[in-house]
Amino acid sequence: MGVLVVGSVGYDTVWTPMASGKDVRGGSATFSSISASYMTQVSIVAVVGDDFLQNHVGLLQGHGVDTSGLEVSPGKTFRWTGRYGAEDVNSRDTLETQLNVLAEFNPTLTPEQRRQDCLFLANIDPELQLQVLEQMDRRPKLVAADTMNFWIEGKRDALAKVIEAVDIIFMDEDEVRLYAQEPNLVKAARIIHDQGAKAVIAKRGEHGVLLFNQDMAFAAPAFPLDRVVDPTGAGDSFAGGFMGYLAETGDTTPGGFRRAAILGSVMGSFAVESLSVERLGGLAYQDLKGRFDAFVGLTTFNGLGPGESLPWRNKDGKL
Repeated sequence: MGVLVVGSVGYDTVWTPMASGKDVRGGSATFSSISASYMTQVSIVAVVGDDFLQNHVGLLQGHGVDTSGLEVSPGKTFRWTGRYGAEDVNSRDTLETQLNVLAEFNPTLTPEQRRQDCLFLANIDPELQLQVLEQMDRRPKLVAADTMNFWIEGKRDALAKVIEAVDIIFMDEDEVRLYAQEPNLVKAARIIHDQGAKAVIAKRGEHGVLLFNQDMAFAAPAFPLDRVVDPTGAGDSFAGGFMGYLAETGDTTPGGFRRAAILGSVMGSFAVESLSVERLGGLAYQDLKGRFDAFVGLTTFNGLGPGESLPWRNKDGKL
């Protein structure tokens, strides 16, 4: 059924222990829309400045992404600058954020976009996320949102309304704890679930993700890689893969959510193998299938068979 992605498109300047790049392609909608495009039709709503290069629009279009909702405004494109730790590539410092044209962004949906059945509100101002929801002709069959600590600390009330309205919320594990004001991740996810979101997905970097879907919990590992170049966009790529699978299959059963989590992890693993979207943007079907199958091997083990039991040593020393 396709997915409508609303978020940011911009340029990143990044330093990691493995590489660095100035004004490389970034933004939540960039990563998530490319990731989802491997599985389903994607329409994007975002804004860029008149300095945004046409061939960078072409990358999205080359993936079949409908860019008719990509607004070009006078001024500079959104920019983010960050540096990752030499000892822990999952830790990063934001050195500068320039909202530029994103500061005045007022997303306006076309009649076709307002009828979309699957909506992903990528990481932008929760007030803009609410504006998009209010424009929908009817509530989409599936609505998901991503957010970050900046909005949790600065626009908590608006974010609370988003959480009440969506089916799925994506957050880093520290953001789950921050929003819920609860150090225990399981309890924190339950608090957010009780506020409205049917599924809470806690992204845990190199430790994978935890999916809390009502009374079900599922842990998906990160794919073991011997070289991580740039973690920027991994979470957005995860969300794109997750939503792309659900949008195309319509499978919102517990099993469907688990498979979507693995596909999201697959897409996130490709994203970190290069700066920006270089690796993510050039995948073939066999890349996805091979890594998905590898995940199955990574997470599968044999349970106890008939007549088998776990070894158990009693306190008296007898087996």
